[in-house]
Amino acid sequence: MTKALFIIDVQNDFTEGGALGVDGGAAVAADTTRYLAHAHGDYALVIASRDWHDPEGDNGGHFAAPGTDPDYVATWPSHCVAGTAGAEYHPGLDLSHVSMHVKKGQGEPAYSIYDGEVEGGASDGATISAVLEEHGVTEVDVVGIATDYCVRASVLDAIEHGRHVRVFTDLIAGVARESSDAALLEMGHAGAVLGASDSD
Repeated sequence: MTKALFIIDVQNDFTEGGALGVDGGAAVAADTTRYLAHAHGDYALVIASRDWHDPEGDNGGHFAAPGTDPDYVATWPSHCVAGTAGAEYHPGLDLSHVSMHVKKGQGEPAYSIYDGEVEGGASDGATISAVLEEHGVTEVDVVGIATDYCVRASVLDAIEHGRHVRVFTDLIAGVARESSDAALLEMGHAGAVLGASDSD
């Protein structure tokens, strides 16, 4: 079976000190780098996604309106704005084994990697679904941030698109314990296999 790795949103704004930083985000970057150092050969594709929001406007209501508080469910503080340091990958994530990059949320809310478009190369502008089909990918492993939002959405979409999905629970970090636990349960019920990256 042909396998891909999704690295979801390991960005400065989602790690400690960022606009929406989560505890453990920097560790996800470092530990994913260590994992890829020995496991990159297992994958036909290593695909990294980033939120890449427009600097102007509210990105389809994704950013809270000026002067209002975000509800942290549907509206958020400004984050991962295109061209800013917050939108860049965390420096602890080694990109040398990443074969494809995806930008999502360009002017609209977008949580799943399936909501984005491939950046650069022969597949520029393509959807992840089309790329996986083209490469015959049947299995997807998922790591990244945040467990309870973009990881969750990406995993559920991958399952819906017929992929066998594993979530490496030692290579993810969530916004909150309760919502992350609920997301893991939901992913498991949907058919994802949950386990550590060294469980092979």
